[in-house]
Amino acid sequence: MTARLLLLLALALGGGAAAAQEVASAPGAVLRGLDKVSGATEDIEIAAGETKTFGRLIVSLSDCRYPVADPSANAYAHMTITDSAAGTVEFDGWMVASSPALSALDDPRYDVWLLRCKSS
Repeated sequence: MTARLLLLLALALGGGAAAAQEVASAPGAVLRGLDKVSGATEDIEIAAGETKTFGRLIVSLSDCRYPVADPSANAYAHMTITDSAAGTVEFDGWMVASSPALSALDDPRYDVWLLRCKSS
């Protein structure tokens, strides 16, 4: 898991140690949720340490980080997403805003992905 996380972060931030960037933690994030059955989308503003509900999913944000030199690029966030009906953790890890398919939620009805960190 740790090796996979490091690989994902290296790819998201430019490829390796030569392209390493200084990052900062944001107080929150903006996520987008999609209900695949109805087609409805919802933007979810969530603070670090906060939990929000989207459909039957419970979304918790641990941290959102972004490159200091370019706050609008390559944000990544650590989230835990639980299915309240089944009582199972559906996702626990880092999502990268610029490449959401690298580490995605796998749920038949809902999709949740990171749009950006929220700095204010």
